[in-house]
This record gives sequence, structure tokens and C-alpha cells, in this order.
Amino acid sequence: MALLSIRTFPDPVLKRAAQPVENIDGSLANFVDSLVQTMYAAPGLGLAAPQVGDSRRVIVLDVDHESQGKRLLRLINPRIVEAQGSIVWQEGCLSVRDFNADVRRAARVLVKAVTLDQREIEVEADDVLAVVLQHEIDHLDGKLFIDRISRIKRELYRKRLAKMIKEGKTDEERPSPARL
Repeated sequence: MALLSIRTFPDPVLKRAAQPVENIDGSLANFVDSLVQTMYAAPGLGLAAPQVGDSRRVIVLDVDHESQGKRLLRLINPRIVEAQGSIVWQEGCLSVRDFNADVRRAARVLVKAVTLDQREIEVEADDVLAVVLQHEIDHLDGKLFIDRISRIKRELYRKRLAKMIKEGKTDEERPSPARL
């Protein structure tokens, strides 16, 4: 298992929709293990394959940092089949440097997916787990959480990011809290 490089906005790979996984094999299992290790090292609550430049519909997430691995989900071809209610959650993202914003999401979701052992599962989620599932599945559809905020806030972020890049500031210079 190797740590993978996380792509950051405005990398165009983040705007591309991922393709369904057709073959679950040892190669995919190794990739998923690397995805998990990268998520924990970042640290993040979730990570989607497109965030590391891979075009497959794969996400990993773990919302329990105190018992790392106990609630770990590795989901292949996840899709939201039911969504109810509304919740506003402050989100950040491993692929969106130095920015958090309130995002409106469904308060409860039902997600269907396949596991590495090729079982179909359903995940019923609310609160933070529902938010993280929606956030990561958005990545599979080529969307970032900043696509869900106002155009004005998004443009302010783009300008700030351009200034950071111009000044040569990098993520390594600043510690960051866990991100989605």
C-alpha cells in the first residue's frame, strides 16, 4: 500500500464523472487499501477515487476518528437511492485548500453500493455520515462542495486561491483539520 497524491482544485480531473467499476479484483482491493491509508494520513473523513486521479466509482470513509477502522466503509459504485429532509453542515475538502463553507444537504440518505467481496449493501445514514456520503458521491459525479455554494462565495475562494498560488503558499506549510 502506498500513499496516493491528492489532487486539488482547479485540477480538471476533479470535474470529470467517474466510471462504474466493472471488475472487482485484487488490483482494485490494493487500490482501495491505498485510498484508505491516504484518507487517514491526510487526515480526512472520506476520500473518492477521482481525488487521487482515478476515474473509478470508489469511495472510502470513516467518520469515527477515535476508533479508526471500526466504522470504515469501502464502497464501490455507490448511489443515493433515497434522500429526506435538509441539513446545513460546514464542509471542507481535501481537494479544496483552506476553505470551509456551509452546504445544504439531505439530512438522511439511503445509499446502495457493492463491497470488495462483491456483496450489495445498503447504508442508511443521517447527520455527519449522510453528509460525508453525499460529499464523496458528489466527487464521483465531478462535483465539489464549492459547486453547492453561492457564486459570490465561490469566486471569492477562487481569487484567494490564485493569490495563495501566486505567493507560493502550499498545504504543507499549514496544518489542517480533518476534511471530507
